Amino acid sequence: MSRVILINMIRFMALLFFQVFLLKNMGYYNLATPFLYILFIMLLPFGIPNWLLFVLAFITGCTVDAFYDTAGVNAAACTVLAMVRVIFISITVQREGFDNEPEPNLAVMNFRWFFFYTFVLTIFHHTTLFLLETFNFDEIQYTITRILLSSAFTIVLILVYEFIFSTKKAR
Repeated sequence: MSRVILINMIRFMALLFFQVFLLKNMGYYNLATPFLYILFIMLLPFGIPNWLLFVLAFITGCTVDAFYDTAGVNAAACTVLAMVRVIFISITVQREGFDNEPEPNLAVMNFRWFFFYTFVLTIFHHTTLFLLETFNFDEIQYTITRILLSSAFTIVLILVYEFIFSTKKAR
C-alpha cells in the first residue's frame, strides 16, 4: 500500500511540475491549452474512497489555481472531474474482477475503454473549466472551440504519457 502512495505522490509532483513550468506557457493562440495534471486524478486506484478522491481532486485544483492565479476555477473543474470519474467507473467497471485495486490505466484496461474514459473525463473537466473561466455566453463559439481544441490536445498528451509509462506486461 505504501508503494501505491509513493507512486501517486511522485506522479502528483511530476505532473504539476510539468503543467506549471512547461504546459502553462504552451498553447495555440489561447485556443488549445493542455491540462495534463488531470491525469493524476484519472489514474488514482479504483479502490480509493470517494471522500479521499474528492479531497485530492480539490487539493490538486487549488494547487494549479495558485500557480495560474485563477480563483478556484481549476479546483471546481477537478471536483467535477472526480464526480464524473466516480459515476463513470461505477457504470463501466466490475470491481470484483481486479486484484490489489489497480488503477485505471492503459496497461490494466483495454485501449477502447481507456480512450473513452479519457475522452469523457477530459470533456467534462474542460467544459467546467472554460465555462467558469468565461462565465459569459456572449462568446460561446470561442469557448466551445477552446473546449474542443484543448480537450483534443490534452487527450493526445494523456495517450502519449500512457504509451510511454504504462507497463507492457498487462497489455
